Amino acid sequence: MKRVTVFCGSSIGTDDSYKTQATLLGQTLAKHNIELVYGGANVGLMGAVADGVLSKGGKVIGVLPKFLKTKEIAHENLTELILVDTMHERKTTMHELCDGVIALPGGFGTLEEFFEMLTWGQLGLHQKPIAILNIEGFYDLLNEFVQTMVDKGFLKELNQQMLLVSDNIEELLEKMENYKAPTVGKWITKETL
Repeated sequence: MKRVTVFCGSSIGTDDSYKTQATLLGQTLAKHNIELVYGGANVGLMGAVADGVLSKGGKVIGVLPKFLKTKEIAHENLTELILVDTMHERKTTMHELCDGVIALPGGFGTLEEFFEMLTWGQLGLHQKPIAILNIEGFYDLLNEFVQTMVDKGFLKELNQQMLLVSDNIEELLEKMENYKAPTVGKWITKETL
């Protein structure tokens, strides 16, 4: 992997470990010579992961809609800042620039971006690893819900396995490096349950 897109909150959250781990993720990406692609902001976990990469001399590409730049949240010290017109264009650009995706804690936007990338992989539109850094169990309930999707016949176990999860950065990056995309379709019938 040469570049990883990180989706995460524009807020810091209630637990100091979220910011600490976001910064450490950035530093670890730089240590492994993996460039960061992210939403381009200087606030919240977004700013922390970018600052982590930059603090270790790594490269950071921000992708920011023009309307957000006018709200003065653009990070000023990035390797490159790409301005786009829409949120959808932002997501598409971030996808095109990366070799894999990591989600950190965040809100609706983080989940929407993350699940679109995961769905595109499920549909065979890409074969990139899609991962969650599960800081302090933030995504535990989501993982339980994904298991419910499998149990109720709405998600194949093979597709569930596309979702790479760890609370350890190095382990997560290793899982991403070793990822092999599934080669079967996503559709489930009663016969395949």
